Amino acid sequence: MSQSFDDRRTWLRHSGMGIGAIALDWLLKQTGTQAAPPVLKEKPHRDLLPRPTHFEPKAKAMISLFQHGGPSHMDLCDPKPELTKFHGTDYQGDIHFSFVNQASKKLLGSPFSFAPRGESGIELSELLPHTSGIVDDLCLIRSMHTGANGHEVSIRYFHGGIPGILGRPTLGSWLTYALGCESQNLPAFMVLSDPGGHPVDGVTNWSNGFMPAMFQGTVLRPKEPRIFNLQPPVHLAGDVQRQNLDLLQEVNRMHLADHPGEPELEARIASYELAARMQLAATDALDISKETAATLAMYGIDEPDTREYGTRCLLARRLVERGVRFVQLFHAGQPWDNHDNIKTGLASICKKTDKPVAGLVTDLKQRGLLDSTLVHWGGEIGRLPVTQDHGAPERAGRDHNGQGFSIWLAGGGVKGGIAYGKTDEFGHKAVENVVTPNDFQATIMHLFGLDYQRVTYPYNNVQQVLTANRPSHVVTELLR
Repeated sequence: MSQSFDDRRTWLRHSGMGIGAIALDWLLKQTGTQAAPPVLKEKPHRDLLPRPTHFEPKAKAMISLFQHGGPSHMDLCDPKPELTKFHGTDYQGDIHFSFVNQASKKLLGSPFSFAPRGESGIELSELLPHTSGIVDDLCLIRSMHTGANGHEVSIRYFHGGIPGILGRPTLGSWLTYALGCESQNLPAFMVLSDPGGHPVDGVTNWSNGFMPAMFQGTVLRPKEPRIFNLQPPVHLAGDVQRQNLDLLQEVNRMHLADHPGEPELEARIASYELAARMQLAATDALDISKETAATLAMYGIDEPDTREYGTRCLLARRLVERGVRFVQLFHAGQPWDNHDNIKTGLASICKKTDKPVAGLVTDLKQRGLLDSTLVHWGGEIGRLPVTQDHGAPERAGRDHNGQGFSIWLAGGGVKGGIAYGKTDEFGHKAVENVVTPNDFQATIMHLFGLDYQRVTYPYNNVQQVLTANRPSHVVTELLR
């Protein structure tokens, strides 16, 4: 019996991999159901030279002020009178909690007051007095939606185009790949990190994914010296350094000729050459000593609470005005993740960031750079309208919410002084003009003069795009 079973199994295996497989292949071809082999249309480039856009761009550079943790929209920029009215009563809808053991369905009205701001009359919280002064420059999106409440899954959605998936290039990588850099003396994509450490999800936030390493974010140290070894020792400076660099370049080019098509090798050689050019350009860009006292005060650099973040915002302006394509600022950890003590915790992070952020937009506008520089402010998720129950009312916080939240854009071709989209009466779910991270990405690409479906990179025999061919559209209502 055992021998008979083995014989049948052997026969099936051989027939499946032999005549049976040939017959199946023939049938599939006859019926047209066999998948066609992928066609790779475009050979990838491996340099940062400036490249033409698909159509006239509005934006030439972008500064992304990413707010890890999930800023509470109903406490900052999406007022909900009904939430205040029904404070302390049970929410009647369905809620997905991240922390079930601390879950509560008690509605939590905002402890902060709102008022109309600027000529547009957009209501903002008392926690944002300086942002209130630039509200007429803001394109406020109140209907963001990731569909997931987790931090990492939504961060990767915003940066890489697919919820939760690692190993994909981030937005900065796609833009610099598509457009190159106007400056060949500074990196195209620069990251200004926090002295407290990396944000949640670490270096994934600025990964080049499957693209060559030259398209990843270049991280500046959060304190001086922001770039190690930028200047050579005295005894190696001048002609000695030039001779050494020329020899290194010659040897590298010979090595590359023996190993053509090696993207990591090409990226490493390019980084050596860029490092040499950066000696003058980076030193100048990172030196804020010649900024006026008024400019430093605008960013809050003269105040302890705002000095650090204000300095990074000012550096972001100095980088984009020198041709850097994409600059991104991050916080250590996720300071907007206010699960408890939201009244004090939210006020604290707003105090650190509100003035520098408003100063950046104001400074760009005064210098005539805002029209061509897109500024983004926002996190990966928002917060729930119910309390995360910690007992005493003063310890109340809010759990994660990816169903509806707010971000804003300024400059770079977007309308100012508008609030787009809506969440429901309690701020839980986006219900009008819903915008996903893929829609956000498609819109950013459009502002840079790019058709997001035509910016492709071949990987795994597929022409990859930033939005991963997920349902996406350009939100034209936001555009000037």
